[in-house]
Amino acid sequence: SKTRLKLLRLFFSQPEQKFFVRELTRLVDTQINSVRRELGHLLEAAIIIPGEAEEAGAGGKKFDGKRKYYCLNPRGIINSELQSLLLKAQFWGEKQLIETVKKIGHIDFLVLAGRFVGLLEAPTDLLIVGNLAKKDLGKLIRVFEDDFGGEVRYTVMTPKEFLYRRDVADKFLSDIFENKHLVAVDNLPSPYRLEK
Repeated sequence: SKTRLKLLRLFFSQPEQKFFVRELTRLVDTQINSVRRELGHLLEAAIIIPGEAEEAGAGGKKFDGKRKYYCLNPRGIINSELQSLLLKAQFWGEKQLIETVKKIGHIDFLVLAGRFVGLLEAPTDLLIVGNLAKKDLGKLIRVFEDDFGGEVRYTVMTPKEFLYRRDVADKFLSDIFENKHLVAVDNLPSPYRLEK
């Protein structure tokens, strides 16, 4: 089930987070009945656990009365195996994404950040430096978003713009390179290669 996979990715990417049903429906972009059905399966398998909260929710919102939330079961006996499978699936998906992006244009530099390395606050998930059609890239990314379980934010720069912004210590680039990231393609001419 695609919905179950999306839910698993969400719960494992934020193991401490508590989610409400409507919040989950919005985050995985799926019908509420489908989300409820899959939550039932995950509860039955003891992968997630339910709870009740009076003052909990996204952004510290307060609620009147008790509402049911769901979170990852910290004592789940198959958590490590599931996490390993999810990481392998993500790695395969990332590799497919990179190979497909390479086919639609010339890429000098490609960085995986944000959701790909578990930093949802990062300014972008995918930084691409090169010459490629943004329209084609947008269509391609939308196809892969379903596999990654949510929106993939991407940024495209020409080599000239990238090198200029890097040389002036641009905040956007600093936020990416000072945090966890993966350089997937580095075809910059040798005098301009990143020192890391």
